[in-house]
Amino acid sequence: MPSSYHAIFAAPGTKGFSAAGLIGRLPLAMMGIGIVTMVSQLTGHYGLAGALSATLAMSAALLGPQISRLVDRHGQGRILRPATLVAVTSVAGLLVCAQQSAPDWTLFVFAAGAGCVPSLGAMVRARWAALYRGSPRELHTAYAWESIIDEVCFIVGPIVSIGLSTAWFPEAGPLLAAVFLVIGVSWLTAQRATEPVPGPREQHTGGSALRSPGLRVLVATFVATGTIFGAVDVVTVAFAEEQGHKTAASLVLAVYALGSCLAGVVFGLLHLTGPPARRWLVGICAMALSMIPLQLAGNLPFLAVALFVAGLSVAPTMVTTMALVEAHVPRTKLTEGMTWTSTGLAVGVALGSSAAGWVVDAAGAEAGYGVPVAAGAAAAVVAFLGYRRLRGPVPSRGGHGADDQEPYDGHKSVA
Repeated sequence: MPSSYHAIFAAPGTKGFSAAGLIGRLPLAMMGIGIVTMVSQLTGHYGLAGALSATLAMSAALLGPQISRLVDRHGQGRILRPATLVAVTSVAGLLVCAQQSAPDWTLFVFAAGAGCVPSLGAMVRARWAALYRGSPRELHTAYAWESIIDEVCFIVGPIVSIGLSTAWFPEAGPLLAAVFLVIGVSWLTAQRATEPVPGPREQHTGGSALRSPGLRVLVATFVATGTIFGAVDVVTVAFAEEQGHKTAASLVLAVYALGSCLAGVVFGLLHLTGPPARRWLVGICAMALSMIPLQLAGNLPFLAVALFVAGLSVAPTMVTTMALVEAHVPRTKLTEGMTWTSTGLAVGVALGSSAAGWVVDAAGAEAGYGVPVAAGAAAAVVAFLGYRRLRGPVPSRGGHGADDQEPYDGHKSVA
């Protein structure tokens, strides 16, 4: 392990909560694509599969920030376990209804309940932020490490989920995802020494973290980038099936995540100066441009190469985003703020998977790649329009809300 990464794990407890976060985040990569694979196998309809995945993502988008807001007020241990119980119970209901060919509306009800899953990525990043607050270099490396973990999850998760659902039984992928969620949350909440201490009750005022103009820009842009991810997942599964190699979809999607993972490793070793907002804008534009070659994909090897190149811009952009959230959101709302970016992605995944599913059913998989191209263009437009807000003043790092401003010199945040 390079010295920069080795240094951040010198603090006691860091290996434990990061490992728990890895296991607890695997369901994020497994559940949506697992539902798509399961339902498409059981019914043969990608439209229904995409709509259920979209319902799960939209529910997570609505419930996730509220769960994280409660975590900021009451602590991770008191909130995460009951939320996980609701999510796992709903997943069990979804699998039973799918297996028993229950009416479609029951599938949507349980998919909505499964959206109660906590944002483990935000919980782990909040622990890093509490540990290395005031140490920008270490915090940059920690955020990069967690982005690498995200990509590892998206390399391993789809392979395991799609592989089990196609080789074993259709419900196997989502079932294992639920098991991983229980293990990850139980392990993380048992580690009380590194859990961020909630601030005094009087500091939890001023409403939602979304009062921050900078956070609103980040969330709006991530809706569009999430649309890219959701559409790419659904269309790639359909494209692989059209090519006669449906199980290869997991490998192709893993290559996409591998490109991002490698870029994240390198990015975490760099100590860059200058405004992070500028690097964020460049990253969003690079993600948008990288979607264009997917339109030319005539076979799986070409598609894998194109997705690998597209992945190179993902992790660096995510790392910079977390740094901008940490700069623009008060400390007492940090977990909520980080979850709002995940919410933006979840909304986008919902839109992308649903839109891509209908396009695939209507016009075939190759036409479906037009969805991420359009989403990339939308992300770039929103990023350009909101760039000035990200360069402007940021909230004070206290707990009194987003209206308390201090000058932003471009070096206060890392990445």
